[in-house]
Amino acid sequence: MELQNKQTVRIPMDDDKIVALYWERNEKAIEETDIKYKKYLFSIAYNVVHDRLDCEECLNDTYIGAWNAMPPSKPNMLKAFLTTITRRIAIKRYHSNLKQSVIPSEMTVSLSELEIFLADDGDVDSEFDSERLGRVISDFVRSLSERRQFIFMSRYYVADPIDTIASDLSLSRSMVNKELAAIRSALKEKLESEGYSI
Repeated sequence: MELQNKQTVRIPMDDDKIVALYWERNEKAIEETDIKYKKYLFSIAYNVVHDRLDCEECLNDTYIGAWNAMPPSKPNMLKAFLTTITRRIAIKRYHSNLKQSVIPSEMTVSLSELEIFLADDGDVDSEFDSERLGRVISDFVRSLSERRQFIFMSRYYVADPIDTIASDLSLSRSMVNKELAAIRSALKEKLESEGYSI
């Protein structure tokens, strides 16, 4: 009888246990984070910088960032916590690379879709402060249906391509585009009702 070569499937550690490892200053926390979230965090970085080597550096910086932040931070949602760290690092890298050359990036495409809302007319005194704008947009996103929240965050926070969002939700590309158009239209209306001129 021939023995078959079976691969052992490793079940990722629970987030609470990973956070506890960070708090214990146990380096296994980074290993467990990498096992559970590497692919996901890599895709977030890649959507922004479009370079595999830069993505690897973003991942390493994310793990260092998480190590330095916990403690004192004790995130309730580790995935969201890591997403924020990765996204900030990738955007920094993107801006650094942009100074050197033009790079094709899903971040560029997704931000160009929102540029009407982000345009700066140069009159700083007449604009609301960015913190208030952030609160208005955050409240707007919370008011959306669960599906539209997912679409908005996937496109404009994580910078996922339209095809990825469509695949995640089992929708057609055109349906995702329609949803995004409706979301942008509703956001424009919300910002105008709050006194922002679009």
